[in-house]
Amino acid sequence: MANELQGKKIAFLVAPEGAEQIELTEPWKAVKEAGGTPELLSTRPGEIQAFNHLDKGDKFPVDRVVSEASASDYDGLVLPGGVANPDFLRMDEEAVRFVREFFEQAKPVGVICHGPWTLVEADVLKGRTITSWPSLKTDIRNAGGNWVDEEVVVDQGLVSSRKPDDLPAFCAKIVEEFAEGRHEEQARSA
Repeated sequence: MANELQGKKIAFLVAPEGAEQIELTEPWKAVKEAGGTPELLSTRPGEIQAFNHLDKGDKFPVDRVVSEASASDYDGLVLPGGVANPDFLRMDEEAVRFVREFFEQAKPVGVICHGPWTLVEADVLKGRTITSWPSLKTDIRNAGGNWVDEEVVVDQGLVSSRKPDDLPAFCAKIVEEFAEGRHEEQARSA
């Protein structure tokens, strides 16, 4: 990865606690190594508490509160997993609005593990093929999505992966999709 993302700003949206640390730090590193500028958004200012499965990991400073952000400020979005993280996000109207805007604006989105719960709440999965942690299969299908068990899936600018073991493939694909930019066929009516 060289400078594919030079001049591109990528939003990473996480709850104040519960994000799986490696699902935040590895994609973040991939975006930086590709010349992009990652920005950490959350529902509250200050710091977020990341987790290594169920154990507390490191804390990371929040760059911007999601209620003050718009998808038009960014070139792409990453939604890390962690069991609690997307559950908290899907209960926050501003976080859900922000996620939905990326689909309305046909901008690429990367989501991993439990992250698709936020996409279910944003009602953006109808007709899309996506993968995730297996326990989300029924939720995704109930939201109109087609769940598959694959390392990485790309559907009209939406990149999804199942788990931390899939991070190398996930990181390569998000960089590729972010470099491509807008995906007109991704635009969905809200």
